[in-house]
Amino acid sequence: MSCQRGGGRSAGFTMVELLVAIAIVGLLMAVTVPGALNFYESIQYRQAVREVITTLGTARQRSLDTGRTLDVSFDLERNVIALGDDQQQLPDDFNLAVTTAAEVNRDGLGIIRFYPEGSSSGGDVVLESPTGRGVVISVDWLMGGLSQEPFDVP
Repeated sequence: MSCQRGGGRSAGFTMVELLVAIAIVGLLMAVTVPGALNFYESIQYRQAVREVITTLGTARQRSLDTGRTLDVSFDLERNVIALGDDQQQLPDDFNLAVTTAAEVNRDGLGIIRFYPEGSSSGGDVVLESPTGRGVVISVDWLMGGLSQEPFDVP
């Protein structure tokens, strides 16, 4: 003896129900994937800016604390920022540009130097994400202070 539920209707999904479910999943993916990619890029961008500012601020403070001149070097080919042995790798698809005093640069590296009395050689660091969002981080030569100015390339 066979038993059917629902007055003769077998259990399962109809083709229409499956197509509707697939369409809904497709729409959700079309909306969420670009948003997730933008979110990931935004996280990378903020982290890169934070690393640059932290490295520069740390160099200034260590120079004041230790009474020694300290250099922050920028390797534009490898997107690496270094303070002594501490190196920060920026994402490869980010553009990094540096304007520094020519007399402190060496070995193809851009250098921003911090002096024990709080001043610096000064300079600008431009960091641009693949989407054109970016920031100019300026190091004041007189006081060694940091400032940042965001920009968007249309």
